[in-house]
Amino acid sequence: MLLTVVAFVVALGILIAVHEWGHYRVAVACGVKVLRYSVGFGKPLLSWTSKKSGTEYVVAALPLGGYVRMLDEREGDVKPEEKHLAFNNQPLRSRALIVAAGPVANLVLAVALLAAVNWLGMSEPAARLAAPPAGSLLQTAGVQSGEWVQRVSVGGQEWQPVRAMGDLRWLVTTAAIEGESLQLEVVRQPNGAARVVPLNLAALQQKEPDAAFFEKIGLQGAWSSPVIEDVVAGGPADKAGLKKGDVIISINDQPALDGAQVRAAIRASGAEGHVDAQDWVIERAGQRLSLQVQPEMLPAKEGQPASARVNAFIGSQPEMVQVRRGFWDGLGAGVQKTWELSSMTLRMMGRMVIGQASLKNISGPLTIADYAGRSASMGLVQYLSFLALISISLGVLNLLPLPVLDGGHLMYYLWEGVTGRSVSDVWAERLQRAGVAVILLMMSIAFFNDINRLWG
Repeated sequence: MLLTVVAFVVALGILIAVHEWGHYRVAVACGVKVLRYSVGFGKPLLSWTSKKSGTEYVVAALPLGGYVRMLDEREGDVKPEEKHLAFNNQPLRSRALIVAAGPVANLVLAVALLAAVNWLGMSEPAARLAAPPAGSLLQTAGVQSGEWVQRVSVGGQEWQPVRAMGDLRWLVTTAAIEGESLQLEVVRQPNGAARVVPLNLAALQQKEPDAAFFEKIGLQGAWSSPVIEDVVAGGPADKAGLKKGDVIISINDQPALDGAQVRAAIRASGAEGHVDAQDWVIERAGQRLSLQVQPEMLPAKEGQPASARVNAFIGSQPEMVQVRRGFWDGLGAGVQKTWELSSMTLRMMGRMVIGQASLKNISGPLTIADYAGRSASMGLVQYLSFLALISISLGVLNLLPLPVLDGGHLMYYLWEGVTGRSVSDVWAERLQRAGVAVILLMMSIAFFNDINRLWG
């Protein structure tokens, strides 16, 4: 719990400080006097004033936002000798640059974080496929358990190398959301003959990258050996005589292809509300043994059918590969990934607006805090990846044309640039109210989704 809170506060502090720093630095560069640079709202915890510029720097108690207060005739009296330093007296181009600098700073931060992730390297499961479920796209295409994916072509474009399972999941997700065709180059053995497998992603009605999405594709995880990793004392597996290290050969004469396939078969055996004893063939210390295992039933729950289990951890650790890039390659990949994630975020927002994607995709502070804690517990690289993703989301969100956001002010400046006059006070007030209503609605949906995810 403490790690989650600390990771969440640190993440918010970094992202907000960078966002406001973007506004601040460009404002100073454009000759605007900055009165206050604040990270957080509410009562100041720390504050100091620059003797050179007169800017007050503040760290406040509520770390859910921040602001840069600039000299502005619309917000108070300005001395005649400082009128040229007021924000409202700057040319349109300068005002637009100052407003856009915050979201842009978040996107630049994401590039730097993703580049650092590429330079540091990350250990990921190899792109070796587990047995795809019956009826999935991979199973229909003839992909078998244990095959490696070497390259992918999206929309008939050039082949892209796949170094790990993360690369594969990302390419499949982007292709599905963009409605593109997909081809996989797979091999049975690492140095074996390759074959090309087309995937008909257009047949998918669902485009949202959740568990059900990957199940329909058949991409549920990396291949793992069907070995017993641990046995729960007193459970069905323990009572049947199964031991840690046993390799499962078959269940009821059905070959055990990998850990995921065995786990799915056990769960599915209880779908009818009851389960009979099963004949297992295992290999232990070089010898094959036959055992009878009686799984126990798990009753059906809301949205989930009845299933069975044997109270054993089945499946070895997937084969891992270290994914690391050089300086320029890592930086270029950081730029590309930031662009792709930004584009995907915008597309998903657009799909939610027109009803083609579920509003359940909107996450709030509780989910973000949960992911912050989880990523921090997994190590520095995972935490940096999380920060990059949230920084992109913050940057893209602030560019939306809503009056209370930076994008709303840019919308006003676009109107001013086209018509030669600023938005009237009446319309500015009306649009402000509408923007606040939209933001409050989005926050309500986000909190509702958070509660359902974490406590539903």
